[in-house]
Amino acid sequence: MAEPEVLVTPGAERRASASRAPAATARWLPLRFLSSELGLIFRRRRNLAGLAVLAVVPIILAVAVKTSGGGGGGPDFIDAIVGNGLFVAFAALTLELPLFLPLAVATIAGDAVAGEANIGTLRYLLTVPAGRTRLLVVKYAAIVIFSFAAAALVALVGGVIGLALFGGGDMILLSGSTASFADGLGRLLLSVGYVGCGLSALGAIGLFVSTLTEQPIGATVAVVLVNLMMIICDAVEQLSWLHPWLLTHWWTAFGDLLRDPIATAGIERGLLTFAAYAVVFWLLAWARFTTKDVTS
Repeated sequence: MAEPEVLVTPGAERRASASRAPAATARWLPLRFLSSELGLIFRRRRNLAGLAVLAVVPIILAVAVKTSGGGGGGPDFIDAIVGNGLFVAFAALTLELPLFLPLAVATIAGDAVAGEANIGTLRYLLTVPAGRTRLLVVKYAAIVIFSFAAAALVALVGGVIGLALFGGGDMILLSGSTASFADGLGRLLLSVGYVGCGLSALGAIGLFVSTLTEQPIGATVAVVLVNLMMIICDAVEQLSWLHPWLLTHWWTAFGDLLRDPIATAGIERGLLTFAAYAVVFWLLAWARFTTKDVTS
């Protein structure tokens, strides 16, 4: 028996389409919001200037080693640069971790919420059907992406200038064994990922501080001071019991990736510490922001 034909009027079609539109909009809203946030971050002149400074450091390092004729001591990896230019990337990450990279991330994280409140756009953002939780998720996602991008930029510029000045080929690892160039490149990519995770954890601290004030500069300074305080505490032997709990204590553990076999204990502990900081401070930011009276 033939099924009865169902007539669909044009009005019914329009109503069905309209009912599907809000769901589609809500589904794509986070991606559009994240894309807009990333566009603001990577188009601002001050952020581009900061990235330029990050890129200049490995160039200065490579030229200095080239003109001096050798490593001549200093931080890890610098002595190894003359043997393989890829070590410029590792050395540049090591040199920039105490201040330059954290400062770049602190600038972005401190501006995440406080910047919106300062210019009076935070209240209007919350009128969009995004919700405060989703807003924080998008803001932190943008901070994480910037953190990885900053670390990748340093490694990329360092690798390119290093290979141009010193060449590539097999690498002599810190343990004394030899690894192929492809293996060394893979270890560099893992190092970038590790450093990006550490900077993302610092970004979570910055996001929390950003919810406490409407002054982005103040939030940035506070995050930088927290970073420096952890570095100072890590240098005090009498506080050795505190060192494993400090975020900065594990930042240079990526050096274990240049051993054969790779020493995973420090890296695993570092990643756990990064994850703990990220979760705790994002939840603190959420608790503060969801109960905050937004007036600007």
